Amino acid sequence: MRRANVYERRYDESTEQTDANTCPECGGRVTMNRAETVCDDCGLVLADDQVDLGPEWRSFEDGPNRDRTGAPRTAARHDRGLSTEIGRGEDANGNALSVEKRRRLGRLRREQRRTQRRSKRERNEMVGLTEIRRLCGALGIGTSLRDQACRLFSTAQQRDLLRGRSIEAMAAASLYAACRCNGRPQTLADVVAVAQVDGSAIRASYDAVNRELELPAKPVPPARFLPQFVSALDLSQAVEQRARAVLSGTRTPETHGANPAGVAAGALLVAAGDEGELQRFTQAELAALADVSIPTVRRYRNELGDKQVPGLAAD
Repeated sequence: MRRANVYERRYDESTEQTDANTCPECGGRVTMNRAETVCDDCGLVLADDQVDLGPEWRSFEDGPNRDRTGAPRTAARHDRGLSTEIGRGEDANGNALSVEKRRRLGRLRREQRRTQRRSKRERNEMVGLTEIRRLCGALGIGTSLRDQACRLFSTAQQRDLLRGRSIEAMAAASLYAACRCNGRPQTLADVVAVAQVDGSAIRASYDAVNRELELPAKPVPPARFLPQFVSALDLSQAVEQRARAVLSGTRTPETHGANPAGVAAGALLVAAGDEGELQRFTQAELAALADVSIPTVRRYRNELGDKQVPGLAAD
């Protein structure tokens, strides 16, 4: 039988800096469960009574209803999703409320909305996070990337980067920065198309966030834009495969600071010419998808067309 109280007294604060998977006493393997963290070799209890943040599936009512806990914590809301919500129209048993009770609940909801925004900073954060959720819904971005963008917006607000800038522009810039940090092939034009501000304001806000927060934003590989462009232009898979072959060389234009979306557009133009599908789209449509000019697409086409690719002739 383990003597948890003795081992816990021997476990001081200095052991908190050791590896979480290694026992600080004997170096053995540590096993973690919902109740405690124990060493399998010597039986040392590193931690117990841990807080379980998952849902507690207990039903205090007769029937199949197991809804006891609320929504999980999320970074997409200014209160992290921990606020309460006053219901409407019915009580806990599903009975209709009287007119007097509905009026009383309406007054309570109004006062609750006022107390949820205790300062102007919280109000601005709520507006910004709401805008990020709207942008994610319009662009089809998942919850993981959405939460990262919301945390980035909150960090920018704490660093006082919203001063003199639009909340909507900073929200769009935070979402674009999260896409860049995760390598998602999302151009700035895609974000501008669904945002409530112009592209210059979003670009300026992104430059400030990237500079002040030192984001690990790396250029997106041009090949990641190919499925999006091929789907939008309704091209065949043979064109996409040929474009990937064009981009598979050791030296491509993105190695010296080129626009990855423009490079992908140039490779797609070369591949479409080789597969005989140039008539299915115009260069203007391809340039609009990549958010570059038509001469830029032609320049990358000429540069990529000079590469020695089997079965591909230079333009």
